[in-house]
Amino acid sequence: MESKDAPKPSTNRGRTLQIGDVGIYYEEYGVGTPLVLLHGFGGCSQNWLPFIDNFAEKHRLLVVDLRGHGYSTNPGNKFTHREAATDVFLLLDKLGIDRFSAMGMSTGGMILLHMATRQPGRIDSMVLISTTTYFPDQARTIMRRASFSTMPQQVREMYRECAKRGDEQIHQLIAQFNALHDNYDDMNFSDQTLSAITARTLIIHGDRDSFFPIEIPLNMCRAIPGAALWIIPGGDHVPIYDTAIPFCSRALEFLDELQD
Repeated sequence: MESKDAPKPSTNRGRTLQIGDVGIYYEEYGVGTPLVLLHGFGGCSQNWLPFIDNFAEKHRLLVVDLRGHGYSTNPGNKFTHREAATDVFLLLDKLGIDRFSAMGMSTGGMILLHMATRQPGRIDSMVLISTTTYFPDQARTIMRRASFSTMPQQVREMYRECAKRGDEQIHQLIAQFNALHDNYDDMNFSDQTLSAITARTLIIHGDRDSFFPIEIPLNMCRAIPGAALWIIPGGDHVPIYDTAIPFCSRALEFLDELQD
């Protein structure tokens, strides 16, 4: 059943499916093994556009707008990574997709941690970009103080481009982002919990990440069985857009090891 509450997409590639009271928008590209792409907080599916053509050569891409982001709705006006993980699982269930690979940037990667620990057998491989297992003090300070006027220019532009319902949606998202600084339950993964992950995992992190210090991906890599770690020198939060960084080739090489 398609949602009637979401604004009409500007592309004919997308659909909005009703998941409980939330309308989840997604776009599909390519054919092959399913690859789910999850954006970061305040973003939307179009954040993946620079990489779509490369990823779609061997994969059926499902590029999702998380609840309340982009064209997706969120009537409850609350966001947790745990609930967003449930949305994605239910979307995949409706599409008849059992096993899949996935990539997530920041919030998208945190959602994948929930998914990979909750239903380990469904994710074959995943790439976690600028992801954390918990919110350190420096991240909580950024969350608490965040406002549209104080965001870096490129972040404000992303919010503007991705908030398909305009200023009201921007204000709602920033309020949800602010609220995360008080949440100690949503992101709280122990080493023991992470040890249950069976997906082949590549962790990508910048060594200058302003949210999550490098100790977090190092510990995550030790806790997730067989995980690989790629630290990007000089990289800040979500450093994959630097054209000098061979993100596409490295990520695809990792994912496609299963197919060769």
